[in-house]
Amino acid sequence: MIAEPSVSLASDPARTRGRLHKTDDSPTRSEFQRDRDRVIHSTAFRRLQHKTQVFLAHEGTHFRTRLTHTLEVSQIARAISRSLGLNEDLAEAVALTHDLGHTPFGHAGERALHRCMEGADGFDHNMQAIRVVTRIENRYAEHDGLNLTWEVIEGILKHNGPMTDPAGNPVGRYKEHGLPFGIHDEIASADLMLHTHASLEAQAAAIADDLAYNAHDVDDALRAGLLTLDDLIEAPLIGPIVKEVRARYPDVPVKRQAHEVIRRLITRTIENVIATSAARIADAGITTADEARHAGRTLIGFDIEMAEREKQLKSFLFARVYRHDDVMRHVRVAEEIVERLFRSYAGGDPMPGRWGEAFERTSGTTRLRVISDFVAGMTDPFALSEYTRLFDLRPDFG
Repeated sequence: MIAEPSVSLASDPARTRGRLHKTDDSPTRSEFQRDRDRVIHSTAFRRLQHKTQVFLAHEGTHFRTRLTHTLEVSQIARAISRSLGLNEDLAEAVALTHDLGHTPFGHAGERALHRCMEGADGFDHNMQAIRVVTRIENRYAEHDGLNLTWEVIEGILKHNGPMTDPAGNPVGRYKEHGLPFGIHDEIASADLMLHTHASLEAQAAAIADDLAYNAHDVDDALRAGLLTLDDLIEAPLIGPIVKEVRARYPDVPVKRQAHEVIRRLITRTIENVIATSAARIADAGITTADEARHAGRTLIGFDIEMAEREKQLKSFLFARVYRHDDVMRHVRVAEEIVERLFRSYAGGDPMPGRWGEAFERTSGTTRLRVISDFVAGMTDPFALSEYTRLFDLRPDFG
């Protein structure tokens, strides 16, 4: 058990920077608990159950979807926050929102949509999540969006760390191509301070994302037969765990050995994050939650050795799973579906309901953004249904 910091670095919901639209206080829930509940009851959140993580749903009923991935990220983010004395509700709210902007068919759909939007500032799934929670969800009588707190919006936007330097120049993944579309919209109740890090709770949600998908992508790859435990013996980070499980449980079925490997991988990486983060926080000498934003570095994460091994595991998975012929065959079909749908709507094929109405009253790149919002919000089954309706074809995933 990691001792909690001597000072509370948890974000205080009573001191939130607020919401874009004023609301009455709740007598039973904190502001961050209200955020969590708003997300869980949203349409975008429910749609995650029918959006691909890595393996398409038709390939098997036990593979992760965006929804089950999101729930695993939420659980891990809460565990890390609890051990470090942070605000679990904020960490959970950020975790639950982090993938709301993802397209159908996982990253394949995202790449296709980005190509379609190249002439209109592209597509970014983090920014799309912001659009979902500030514009696209329309559950409330008085405003668009879910009207989440500043802290949750910040956590979504800075999922990968600061977006600019103090002078406003893009950094990191945004250095080459610039900041994503919509970043300067009025999307929160105050300046989002793009040059600072997010809250410690949002950092916990971000590292939880990495922990979750490393573990469950290995698990799903084993289920799919793309990997075996033998393949993993020499794999970075997980190889030593496979060896110790086989040594301790040589006679149990392989399926149980695999579950034990995944369980230990999750436990080991979480414990490393907690221990490393507690030491970094103490070393930084910060005394308030807001000081963590200005610490100049990410405080929640792996130690140097674990970070390198985790990076190597990602490279292993990229080569052996994400670029496996069986996966790539489905990826190519998925990208074609998304691109053809987009081109079809751009060419005048009607979109239903408010999307068709928005299309008719806009033009130029704004009209393309309407199509992008519509396509990004699709579930896999709905995208397939629309594809069949428009082209009288049923895609063949092989």
